[in-house]
Amino acid sequence: MGNEMVVNSRTSYLEWFKYKWSNDPLFSIFIGLVIMIIIQTLVLGFDYNSFGSWFQSWSNNWINILRNNAGIGIVALGMTFVIMTGGIDLAVGATLVATGAFAMALLDVGQRGILGIIGVTGYPAIILTIIFVLIFGYLLGSLIGVSVTKGMVPPFIATLGAMMVFRSVTQHLMQGYNPRVPVEFLQIASFKIGNLMIMPIIYWLIIAAILYYVSKRTTFGRHIIAVGSNERAANLSGVNVNKVKLRVYALMGLLVSIAAIIQVSRIGSMDYAGAGRGMEMDAIAAAVVGGTSMMGGRGFILGTVYGMLIIAVLNNLLNLFGVPPLLGDAFKGLIVIAAVLLQRKDKSS
Repeated sequence: MGNEMVVNSRTSYLEWFKYKWSNDPLFSIFIGLVIMIIIQTLVLGFDYNSFGSWFQSWSNNWINILRNNAGIGIVALGMTFVIMTGGIDLAVGATLVATGAFAMALLDVGQRGILGIIGVTGYPAIILTIIFVLIFGYLLGSLIGVSVTKGMVPPFIATLGAMMVFRSVTQHLMQGYNPRVPVEFLQIASFKIGNLMIMPIIYWLIIAAILYYVSKRTTFGRHIIAVGSNERAANLSGVNVNKVKLRVYALMGLLVSIAAIIQVSRIGSMDYAGAGRGMEMDAIAAAVVGGTSMMGGRGFILGTVYGMLIIAVLNNLLNLFGVPPLLGDAFKGLIVIAAVLLQRKDKSS
C-alpha cells in the first residue's frame, strides 16, 4: 500500500510537471534558468577553504553578472513591448550612443560643456542633464514611432535607417571631442550599498516591476497585446493602434536613455563607434528566450528578466570555458532559434 502511494505521488508529480512545462512558458523558462545556474555553479567549483569564502565568491560573480547586464536588461524590457506589438527596434544601440553623447556634452567640465557655458554646474547640472537626456531619448523613440505609424515605414526598415543615422551623426559631431563628466555623476552607478555597487541592478529591478504592472494592470498593457494579436480587430474595437505603437517606441527611447545614463555613469566615457553594438540582438534574444512571440501578441516582462539572466549566464559560461568571443554570438543565435522553434511547436500542438 505504501509503495503504491509513492508511485501514485510520483506519477501525479510528473504529470503536473509535464502540464506546467507544456502550458506555462514562464515555468519552462524558469527551469531553464535554474539549470543554467546549476551549470555555472558547478563550473565555478567548490575548491574553497570554507563555505563562507565559496559563497562570497559565488555572490560576487553574480553581482558582476547582474551589474554588467543591467543596461541591456532595461533595454530588453522595452524591446518586449515593441515585439509584442509586432514590431522590432534595431536602433537601440545607436540611440544609446546618441543619448550618452548628449549627456556627456551637457556635463562636460571642460570649456565646451553646454551647461557649464551657461553657468550651471554641480548637482543642478546633473539633475538637468538627466531630465534633458530622458526627453531626448523619448523624442528619438517618438521619431521612430512616427515613421512607423504616420510614415507607414516597416519597423525593420525604420529602425535600421535610424540606427545608421543616429550613430553616424553622433560620431561626426563628437569626433575629436573628449568630454569629461564630473565625479558626482559617477555616483549614479557606483554608489555603494553595504560595500556593494549594485545601483544598476536596483534600477533594472525597479523598472521591471513598473513595466510588469503596466503590462498586467493597465489599459495600455492590454492594448499592446491587442495590437500585436490582431491589429485590424483592435482597431475595430476602438483601440488607437497608431497611438499605442507610437507610445511603445517612445517608451523604448526613454528606456534606452536610462541605460545610457547608467553606462556613462559607470564608465565615465563612451566609445561612439563601438558602444551599443549588438545590444539590439541581446535585447531581442532576452525577450524571445523569455517567451515573447516574434509574431506579436504575447510577451512576459518577468519572462524577459529570466531570459536576460539566461543570456547573461551563457555569456559568463562562455568566458569561463574560454570560448573565443567571436563565437559567442553563435551560441546566442542557436538559443534564439531554439526558442522560436519551441514557440511554433506550442502553437501547432
